[in-house]
Amino acid sequence: MLNAWHLPVAPFVKQNKDKLQVVLWLTGDALPLRVTLRAEHDNEEISIRMRPLRSAPKPGVTAWRAEIDLTNGQPRRRYSFKLLWDDRQIWFTPQGFSRFPPARLEQFAVDAPDSGPQWVADQVFYQIFIDRFARSLPRESSQDNLYYHHAAGQNIELRSWDEPVTAHAGGSTFYGGDLDGISEKLPYLKKLGVTALYLNPVFTAPSVHKYDTEDYRHVDPQFGGDGALLRLRENTHREGFRLLLDGVFNHSGDSHAWFDRHNRGTTGACHNPASPWRSWYSFSADGRALDWLGYPSLPKLDYQDPSLVEEIYGGEDSIVRHWLKAPWSMDGWRLDVVHMLGEAGGARNNLLHVTGISQAAKETNPDAYIVGEHFGDARQWLQADAEDAAMNYRGFTVPVWGFLANTDISYDPQHIDAQTCAAWMNNYRAGLSHQQQLRMFNQLDSHDTARFISLLGKQVDRMPLGVVWLFTWPGVPCIYYGDEVGLDGNNDPFCRKTFPWDKKQQDATLFALYQQMATLRKKSRALRYGGCQVVSAEGDVVVFVRVYQHERVLVAINRGEACEVVLSDVPLLDVPAWQCKVGTGTIEDNVLSLPAVSATIWRNR
Repeated sequence: MLNAWHLPVAPFVKQNKDKLQVVLWLTGDALPLRVTLRAEHDNEEISIRMRPLRSAPKPGVTAWRAEIDLTNGQPRRRYSFKLLWDDRQIWFTPQGFSRFPPARLEQFAVDAPDSGPQWVADQVFYQIFIDRFARSLPRESSQDNLYYHHAAGQNIELRSWDEPVTAHAGGSTFYGGDLDGISEKLPYLKKLGVTALYLNPVFTAPSVHKYDTEDYRHVDPQFGGDGALLRLRENTHREGFRLLLDGVFNHSGDSHAWFDRHNRGTTGACHNPASPWRSWYSFSADGRALDWLGYPSLPKLDYQDPSLVEEIYGGEDSIVRHWLKAPWSMDGWRLDVVHMLGEAGGARNNLLHVTGISQAAKETNPDAYIVGEHFGDARQWLQADAEDAAMNYRGFTVPVWGFLANTDISYDPQHIDAQTCAAWMNNYRAGLSHQQQLRMFNQLDSHDTARFISLLGKQVDRMPLGVVWLFTWPGVPCIYYGDEVGLDGNNDPFCRKTFPWDKKQQDATLFALYQQMATLRKKSRALRYGGCQVVSAEGDVVVFVRVYQHERVLVAINRGEACEVVLSDVPLLDVPAWQCKVGTGTIEDNVLSLPAVSATIWRNR
């Protein structure tokens, strides 16, 4: 039986000055007579002859090598392998063997040079819904002002921290979490192992979630205003945290001065055809503003107007650039519903404007991290380099939900086995370069979904399996605030409960697992930079290995009964000894003994 092994990392890929050495391992009988490397020169397919190496990297392994010239061509180096006999051929790609040539975007890919933000893969992110994380004391009087919330048709409600979240007035209910509260909790986050923060919107807006922006250039007084964000930025710099803001550029709020639905004294576009901002929005023939998904309080921005482009991202002091400059010096943007942004009330020329946002950010801060929110397939934007990464719902969150929680993103039933789950996840990442995979934003849940622990229901003992997966699959892990202490909650608003700071309400065992995983990831270059190979996926068990140079990390996820898994002869797993780092499974002679409902991690050093 023929087997092939290649991952787009060392020891299979090595850069030697202006050459990229690419190596393929083969095992089995009836090995090919020739092997060629299908590569590209300025998007044109080229074939490079591969030569067998005289010395075998492992017993029983034949290795073939070729070189890609890095002095020309596009930085994204796409390649696959063509194996030839006298009377036949097969191809080898990230998804295994194929009898026909692979699609261009389903080949191995490395970025050489890699212009993306190098710091991202080293992080553990933490997402904070600001009103519900931590409330600072003392507070300024402006932080607890009552006002009429037009979208809800009532005054906002102020609640004490321990009052339960209810379905009533979800977007109008405030608990008082703020930015100074986050500053006060940085020691807690550091203890957890967090190194980077993603904040839900901070800018002035009437709702608790702040996705209805009223002023893009100032921080909401309820969160402490501009001064509180500046203090948080100074504190995070001092403590070594990165800080990511939420950019809501698809729509504004209807209370923004540009629109001014509620006649608060500006010449806003809503009621004034002569408004200087009228062309920043789209209107139907009867004068109705086009909004986002039927929410009148969220009028769509229309990027047909060059002056709006200048204000949002094009100008030297545009909103995108402003917050990346000193004294704010933010580390990047998460872009809300960015696939829907565009012209004429829709998404026309979307890719043009998303790319423009990214380019403006990079011109201001070359290390800025640009993450798009896409619940669906984000690869169109990533393959065009319009974004550095995406929130990885399609490539991580949803398949993990399907395998461990038996549900999909619409909360419809979905029962998949290990083979289906692994194929799904492998298929998705096959369309991305290795460096893009490492920067994908992986989460078990977010402010827009039910919490993973609630989705599990009676199978809550699977929660540690999800946590281990989050920290070991390619991509940067992000913890949604409170997940680490067992905070539960179904869909919005119940997934936005206040953080339970009383330790009696916290799951200390779960917190310790998050800590352990953050520490392990910090120590392991394979978990941060390594390639990934699924070595077994059947029934209830997924087993994969992360590979970087000489380091190996083997991960086994078993959602079912105690079992044994016999691994085939995998050269990647040929190491002197394994050390169990997490869990209680054992490995001996390629046989894994796995406890029921367990996650086990072994490392070869």
